[in-house]
Amino acid sequence: MCGIVGGVANNNITPLLLEGLKRLEYRGYDSSGLIVLSKHNTFNRARSVGKVKNLEDSIKRRKQKLIGNIGIAHTRWATHGEPTNYNAHPHISKNSVSVVHNGIIENYAELKNDQLINGYSFYSETDTEVIAHAIDSAMKSCVSLISSVQLAIKSFSGSYGLGIISSKYPDQIIAARKGSPLLIGIGKNGNYID
Repeated sequence: MCGIVGGVANNNITPLLLEGLKRLEYRGYDSSGLIVLSKHNTFNRARSVGKVKNLEDSIKRRKQKLIGNIGIAHTRWATHGEPTNYNAHPHISKNSVSVVHNGIIENYAELKNDQLINGYSFYSETDTEVIAHAIDSAMKSCVSLISSVQLAIKSFSGSYGLGIISSKYPDQIIAARKGSPLLIGIGKNGNYID
């Protein structure tokens, strides 16, 4: 089982995301990653193979700092695709939507074929990337991020716990689940998912 964490906070969310990943890391996950939405509403992502410490060290070495008050993060136990940086979550669709996912989308091959026909590109071997593309596609006909997620998840077979952020809705984080655990926390200085 993978682990996800995310939040919207009054301050930089990156240290909280890293701390959340460390607390989730209990059985030797094969990769981890996080993404924050910058003050310019652009995604800033870091991913790493191995332990969360590798991700943390990678972030410390970066010239461009990961600073933002909204973000999502993931520790991965591979089900689709090898343990590589490009298979590590979070996944992004068209610089519009980013997703972390715990679970398995059983009909991902069918969804992927349809999305390829509709012009989407794939950069991983995971089932999660189809989730990001499905939400991005739904955003073209929906008036909100929540309605886009609600439309997209109707096409998924399988289980999921999702954390979703969008550059088009920079003050929101969406959580959705079916068959996978997911917690929501409401705090004084932010709101969180785990």
